[in-house]
Formats: sequence, C-alpha cells, structure tokens
Amino acid sequence: MLRHEFHPGKLVLGLFLLIAAIAYAGDAGGLWDTPWFVAFPLLLAGLLLGGAAAAVAYGIRGRPGHRSTRHSTRHSTDRSPDPSTDLPADHIPGRPTDRSPDDSTDG
Repeated sequence: MLRHEFHPGKLVLGLFLLIAAIAYAGDAGGLWDTPWFVAFPLLLAGLLLGGAAAAVAYGIRGRPGHRSTRHSTRHSTDRSPDPSTDLPADHIPGRPTDRSPDDSTDG
C-alpha cells in the first residue's frame, strides 16, 4: 500500500532540477563548461512539462478529497451544526445516563 499519492508533475520538475544541478556540478568539478544561461531553459521546460503532467493527472484522477468513501458522507461545504455537539461534555455514547445532581434522593 502506498503511503502517499503519486504526483507525476513533481517528479518531472524534480528530474529537470536534477539535470540542472548535475550540469552545474559538472562545471564546478571541471568536467565540462556549462554556460550560465543553461538553467533558464531547463527550469522553464521542467515547469511547463511538470504542469502539463500535473494537469493530466488531475484530469484522470480528479480531486483527491472526493475519492474516498470511508469518510463521512457530509460535504465540506455543509456548515450545518453537528447534532452530536449538543451533548454534554461528559456524555459517552452507548453509556447509560447517570442521575443528574437534582435527582438526589439523599434526605
């Protein structure tokens, strides 16, 4: 089971950032000469392709909040009060109610 959702847009952008980092690391190590302006096309391409991948993934999967049926059927836009909040603070569901202090029969 996955611990989190797969985000292909972040993967694509991360790969382009890694390519830019490798290009400048090779330049710093003296393996090759990388011009200063190389990062701009790499980052722009990564942003555009990452955005496209994220848009395609969103189109396929839809919004992540509405996929699960395990959660409550109430929508997040429903602002009506929850009836369970009207209970006293010491109320435990399924437990018989105790006597109130006014019902004391101690004489």
